[in-house]
Amino acid sequence: MRLTSIGDLSDETRKRLTLVASIMGSIIVFVDSTVVNVALPAIQNDLGGGLALQQWVVDAYLLTLGSLILVGGSLGDLFGEKRVFILGVVAFAATSLLCAVAWNGNALIVARALQGVGGALLTPAALATITITFSGEERGAAIGSWTAWVGIAALIGPLAGGWFVSALSWRAIFLINIPIAAATVLLISIAMPNREARGRHEPLDLVGAVLCVAGLAGPVFALIEAPQRGFADPVILVSLLGGVALFGAFVWWEHRTRAPMLPLRLFSRRNFAFANVETFAVYAAIATMSFFLTLFLQELAGYSPFMSGLASSPMTVVMFVLSPRVGRLSMRLGPRVFMGSGPLVCAAAAVWLRELSPGFDYWTRLLPPVLLFALGLSLVVAPLTATVLADAGEGDAGIASGVNNAVARVGGLLGIAVVGAAIAGTADQLTMSGYRDAMTITAALLAAGGAIGFAGIRRVAPAAAPAAAPT
Repeated sequence: MRLTSIGDLSDETRKRLTLVASIMGSIIVFVDSTVVNVALPAIQNDLGGGLALQQWVVDAYLLTLGSLILVGGSLGDLFGEKRVFILGVVAFAATSLLCAVAWNGNALIVARALQGVGGALLTPAALATITITFSGEERGAAIGSWTAWVGIAALIGPLAGGWFVSALSWRAIFLINIPIAAATVLLISIAMPNREARGRHEPLDLVGAVLCVAGLAGPVFALIEAPQRGFADPVILVSLLGGVALFGAFVWWEHRTRAPMLPLRLFSRRNFAFANVETFAVYAAIATMSFFLTLFLQELAGYSPFMSGLASSPMTVVMFVLSPRVGRLSMRLGPRVFMGSGPLVCAAAAVWLRELSPGFDYWTRLLPPVLLFALGLSLVVAPLTATVLADAGEGDAGIASGVNNAVARVGGLLGIAVVGAAIAGTADQLTMSGYRDAMTITAALLAAGGAIGFAGIRRVAPAAAPAAAPT
């Protein structure tokens, strides 16, 4: 029996299956950004390494994902999202297997960094495919659905991952990626048409990629290792100052080279520029809240991995109900009010979460701020994504989504590193005062994101949104 071909599908069916494929591919990337948090105490117990290892397991993934997602966006634009999507999914599955069999902390860190490379290939291809398949309010609804399902998966991930860690092993959270990846490749092959070559053959910006990775890796290494070594340590100073210099060289190179992986011209568009600045602040806060709240629940409040995942699961209902509706509404009313108010609601929830202490009552002390945070997140995420893509032309869909995803991942990367350095002192694990300081910084980042949204974003009429490219 032959597989269904693209020619056998109606346009509506092809659109729906394309959206499903994009969601499934994105899910394994975004879930691995959150699911590993519930496994961190178990990984530390098995492999050692303390708080520094826990930070590295998260940040090694975010480092390569955030740095190379720009290259992934360029590859999608040059060679077609379908090809790059499939390559990224296969690479992600293979490196997930490497994570599952890691024999020590260093091996796991390396495998996580390689896993981020696979994610950098498939993520921009998935979102760009949605952008060129849908248009107008339909695009807003599609992005809202993508946001809802990916967000739900990212929130369900800790619940499922916590069960796997408790019942089996932390290694199982990486093995579950493999069957999802196989199903995604099959669906992509059936539903996604190949795009014509763009007719441009600029070389890949490998120099920029190397400078970006090195420029981010230096400060991240310094911030994670400084609590143990001290900021006066020559290795820390060289890593920090050298990384800053290399990142400055990256920006200079992107301005100079003929085919940059980060087209600085995009930032001349007001909404694109301000939306990415807000993305940096908001996603830094999301990452720090998820990381430190999960550690608090397990290491200080005595929750099991499964219960720590279950504690935040009510967010899934709120995200599922609100995100598609907010995405469609923001296309009608403009994104400014959503992008301004959403982070402020989240900031209020972070201040509320700061007051938690061991022995708290879940129903009165944790559930209300979790629901409030979910409300704020639902208000901001879909309009934020849609605003970034609305300011990019059809030919820049892949790179625009790549830039925004890169900014989000780099925000999370630096957020965890900076907050970890600020609260760690000489402690080898999270303390109560450290947790409260982390939530305070998280709230400040979210408040800054809301202020940026209100001050920087201008309303764009729905007709100004870019139309979908022919498929």
